[in-house]
Amino acid sequence: MATEPVTTEAENDYGKFVEIRRHLHQHPELSGEEFETTRFIRSRLAEAGIRITDYPLKTGLVAEVGGLKEGPVIALRADIDALPVQEETGLSFASLVPGKMHACGHDFHTAALIGAAYVLKRRESELKGSVRLVFQPAEEKAKGAQQVLDSGALEGVAAIFGMHNKPDLPVGTIGIKSGPLMAAADGFIVEVDGKSTHAAVPEAGLDPIVAASQIVTALQSIVSRNVGSGESAVISVTKFHSGTAWNVVPGRAVLEGTIRTFEENVRLRVLERFQQVVEGTAAAFGASASVRLIGGPPPVHNDEALARLGEEVAAEAGFQAVTPVPSPAGEDFAVYQRRLLGLFVFMGTAGTHEWHHPAFNLDEAALPVSIRFFALLAERALQRLSVSGSGGDPQ
Repeated sequence: MATEPVTTEAENDYGKFVEIRRHLHQHPELSGEEFETTRFIRSRLAEAGIRITDYPLKTGLVAEVGGLKEGPVIALRADIDALPVQEETGLSFASLVPGKMHACGHDFHTAALIGAAYVLKRRESELKGSVRLVFQPAEEKAKGAQQVLDSGALEGVAAIFGMHNKPDLPVGTIGIKSGPLMAAADGFIVEVDGKSTHAAVPEAGLDPIVAASQIVTALQSIVSRNVGSGESAVISVTKFHSGTAWNVVPGRAVLEGTIRTFEENVRLRVLERFQQVVEGTAAAFGASASVRLIGGPPPVHNDEALARLGEEVAAEAGFQAVTPVPSPAGEDFAVYQRRLLGLFVFMGTAGTHEWHHPAFNLDEAALPVSIRFFALLAERALQRLSVSGSGGDPQ
């Protein structure tokens, strides 16, 4: 059994991976700007003699362990970018870059994947295939997964695994479920056009603020009247801009926001009704409206067989697998799952604040849990695939 060696190795190097996580936390870089982060990851992997591939990525990198004998290929993925958030944690290793922070825990994900890479490298001769280590850029912009796919880094990969830290789960707990786990994250920009006039004589114009306000209210009826009780959707208007002077009725109002859904059929239905409600409500007030939809990542939808494998590995490693509540947040890991089998899990980190909060932090005791789980998961996935065939489903 591989469990005991994996445990010992992860625990022995615990301080190293905490140091890696803290270095990354102090030096955050935004999506598409992760040049120093990439160099740092490369240097840490090189220290362990891990092969760096040459797939054409501007930032981020892909490495590989295994391949000493023929066998299937699986991938482990971590995202590496930070957010434009001013840190308010008060940590001794707080961000050194004003206005930038790892407020979503990608520093933790990266350190954990480096740790899993170290463990797998030590066991390389025993692997039944190859593990591709994907350090993905630009997750927060929902662009990085497609960049990795376009680079060819996942050609020949049978399955991909990833995680997100989960502040509301205790350390040692892993949220694993088949089917929908995170939402499709679409955005929208609505422009409502009226006719400008003096604020004292509104009848001489056409007030887009009134029309846009009614649109905001009418949009709330979509979820309550077009989405079934067993389904789920969220529509949030998060920006409302109009006017430049207190005594002028403006000619235009602009709304922006997001639509979150977990199933493709619900997504399409909500997007269709969104267009109808916006245009119809604007027309009822004599205004006109245009809708620009900004397609985000699709829903994270986990393969059933891989979810069962994840639960088995969690039990083997001595952790508790729980069925998590799906999150309405978006995650571009879903882009991979449209191309190949994938499993995305929630790693319990016992945090005090939600993702993207300026005081976000997590319990670093979750690092050895993550390292042990993903190293063992990679081993077991390769074992299953080597038996079923590299293109098969690891039942």
